[in-house]
Amino acid sequence: MMAAHQEKKTSEERKHKSTQNDTQTSQVQWGRAWEVDWFSLASILFLLMFAPLIVYYFVMSCDQYQCSLIDPLIDLLTGNKHLSDIWNKTPTLTYRAAAIYALWVTFQVFLYVFVPDFCHKFLPGYVGGVQEGAVTPAGVVNKYEINGLQAWIITHVLWFANAYYFHCFSPTIIFDNWIPLLWCANILGYAVSTFAMIKGYFFPTNAKDCKFTGNFFYDYMMGIEFNPRIGKWFDFKLFFNGRPGIVAWTLINLSYAAKQQELYGQVTNSMILVNVLQGIYVLDFFWNEAWYLKTIDICHDHFGWYLGWGDCVWLPYLYTLQGLYLVYHPVQLRTANAIGILMLGLIGYYIFRMTNHQKDLFRRTNGNCKIWGKKPEYIECSYMSVDGTKYYSKLMTSGFWGWARHFNYTGDLMGSLAYCLTCGFEHILPYFYIVYMTILLTHRCIRDEHRCFSKYGKDWKRYTAAVPYRLIPGIF
Repeated sequence: MMAAHQEKKTSEERKHKSTQNDTQTSQVQWGRAWEVDWFSLASILFLLMFAPLIVYYFVMSCDQYQCSLIDPLIDLLTGNKHLSDIWNKTPTLTYRAAAIYALWVTFQVFLYVFVPDFCHKFLPGYVGGVQEGAVTPAGVVNKYEINGLQAWIITHVLWFANAYYFHCFSPTIIFDNWIPLLWCANILGYAVSTFAMIKGYFFPTNAKDCKFTGNFFYDYMMGIEFNPRIGKWFDFKLFFNGRPGIVAWTLINLSYAAKQQELYGQVTNSMILVNVLQGIYVLDFFWNEAWYLKTIDICHDHFGWYLGWGDCVWLPYLYTLQGLYLVYHPVQLRTANAIGILMLGLIGYYIFRMTNHQKDLFRRTNGNCKIWGKKPEYIECSYMSVDGTKYYSKLMTSGFWGWARHFNYTGDLMGSLAYCLTCGFEHILPYFYIVYMTILLTHRCIRDEHRCFSKYGKDWKRYTAAVPYRLIPGIF
């Protein structure tokens, strides 16, 4: 969605109270839904029941079946093994893993809440420190301490200092405790999701930004509060979306590389590619963390199990499958193949970054800029907040955003495919990521556009007529 920065103009030009919605927007549909249809409920129940099992199945397949997704099913169907046999071979929660995980989360909370950002003071072009988010449905503009890049740098400096100088723990510590850490991540994911639901009922940060459907499962998964907070700065959505999962992403890959070195005496070029390409993605996320405040996760999603458990468990365990696979199946790519995969990943990143850069530039300048050497074209839209305040946005139809309505996702998918191709074609497990990301981003396109139509009404129809394709120009 190419909504321009949602600032109020002067009272004469852009702000007025009104109960009439002349753009046919529906303020009750801004954000999460108020009512639950049968398909949404069925989908949510499916995810609540099976998403944890999917994560366990993938990790167990690598631990016990050399990353084969088929062999466990064959063993169960032929009677060679029972579920209890597989479960009894699974490592259990340990005090060591609990201590590691508790220390990790505590450290990230400390960096998030108590260490104000200083990177923006000496890194040209980096936007950090205190930043404003988008307007919430209740008309609130939250402030955030943007210090994710700083937390990432501090964490990784300490990691390398330990690996090369202090030797307090082995660089393979994450891999060596991978399944016990899974149980810790699940405990945190369920705990924070449950706490967020209780908080939404009894002591919400902003009651006007809460939504209740009356359906326990939907409210638990999709969340009640829009921006649950503790104190002034601890924002649940920003912390769990970026920390601890994404900061850990690159550490997890480094631990996989260390394990490959320990087992085989070398780190393969495929493992290096995974570390480099995914490292670029992670660094990009933190470099543009202020921009992330205007994405669908922050601007529309409420905080529930979907984000709480998903960011604690789903993201670190399934987004890192390529590195995990390469520990069990080291792949040394031919030079030409490695270069081709690297180029695919870099071109995908370029499209992803430049598409988002065009949007950010358009927002920051309110359209007074040049995209590909020309003044950008756009469609002006209006929408209502819950309190009846009317706001305006501009939807750009120039540059990459004139090619497709979500062309940044196209670049993201190219990068995702590159990660998977590093693993060769012997097993399907590492290709889960591209399949999942295709489903996720396609669903996000549809979900985002449904919300935009509810928010902007007939103005959104004008926009989709001007930019008819979602992801691939001329095709979809």
